[in-house]
Amino acid sequence: MEESKVKLDKATVTKADIACSNGVIHVIDTVLMPATDDIVDTAVKAGSFNTLAAALKAAGLVDALKGAGPFTVFAPTDAAFAKLPKETLANLLKPENKDQLIAILKYHVVEGRVYSDQAVKLTSAKTLNGQSFKIAKGEKGWMIDNANLAKLDIETSNGVIHVIDSVILPK
Repeated sequence: MEESKVKLDKATVTKADIACSNGVIHVIDTVLMPATDDIVDTAVKAGSFNTLAAALKAAGLVDALKGAGPFTVFAPTDAAFAKLPKETLANLLKPENKDQLIAILKYHVVEGRVYSDQAVKLTSAKTLNGQSFKIAKGEKGWMIDNANLAKLDIETSNGVIHVIDSVILPK
């Protein structure tokens, strides 16, 4: 039977739970480096957020999410955007609908670094558009409004990304 390995980023824990007078040590096999890419660059490099990147550009929000932050972004994948009717997405990307697009994108962003262990203790979170989304345990795990959390705690230089499987819409 193969022993499961605990990973932390790209490092594997080789020895765990070494007690000491002021805490606990876990030995890892690789030096961890802080994230150097911001939220936008991290999302672009992932390759599964092309629609989100295009929407951020159309909304004029790229520079804001490249800023100091910190921000927490609940990032819908390309597959999440594909769930929207094609005409809805096409209309949102038109210059005359920029304000609506900005409101939707800001609904996916929370101020500060909110990691998953903190988020699951909340029932809602106030977004940058001023409204709050719901946080609840669903059948498949934790949910943000109607979206399932698919991947958690992606560290960036100016915040954290949580991947969601649907676009969430403000009320």
